[in-house]
Amino acid sequence: MQIPLQITFRDMPRSDALEAAIREKAGKLEEFHPRLMSCRVVLEEKRRHKHQGRLFNVRIGLHVPGHEFVVNRDDHEDVYVALRDAFDAAKRILEDEIRLGRQDVKCHEQPTHGRITRLDPVQGSGLIETTNGAEAFFSRENVVSPSFERLEVGAEVQFLLESGKDTLLAKRVTAGKHRFGG
Repeated sequence: MQIPLQITFRDMPRSDALEAAIREKAGKLEEFHPRLMSCRVVLEEKRRHKHQGRLFNVRIGLHVPGHEFVVNRDDHEDVYVALRDAFDAAKRILEDEIRLGRQDVKCHEQPTHGRITRLDPVQGSGLIETTNGAEAFFSRENVVSPSFERLEVGAEVQFLLESGKDTLLAKRVTAGKHRFGG
């Protein structure tokens, strides 16, 4: 492991097994985020509660270029569960930081507009002409609203366009007041 790792036990005895588990989990964080500069882990046994027994707190401080994060998991009866939960939360934070650094933002598909040119009620399918003149196939299962039975030839629709094996497919077909060709 390359990153500086600091492990502190508070109000509990030092444990080789716990320290090994922490080193392993910190090593995985380092593999996941190569720019991780330091990791500080504090394990603390809180005062014993007469009904709950021993309770543990795990605190992880992470430092990456330009940011410092702290994860805190309180009141677990099992120190290994607290440790697992804290490192899982730390990994999620690092994932988010990596996405933001890459500016990896999820883009939603924009609906395509068109007009129904053919309906086959027996087969439960139809064709839509897109604004650029292409035809897309759709089936009863791809209609969101209104129901397939209420669609009419000439109705303006919006849909998500996908490439099929031999044709374009219209998914999530919705009829309504949409501007066709505009």
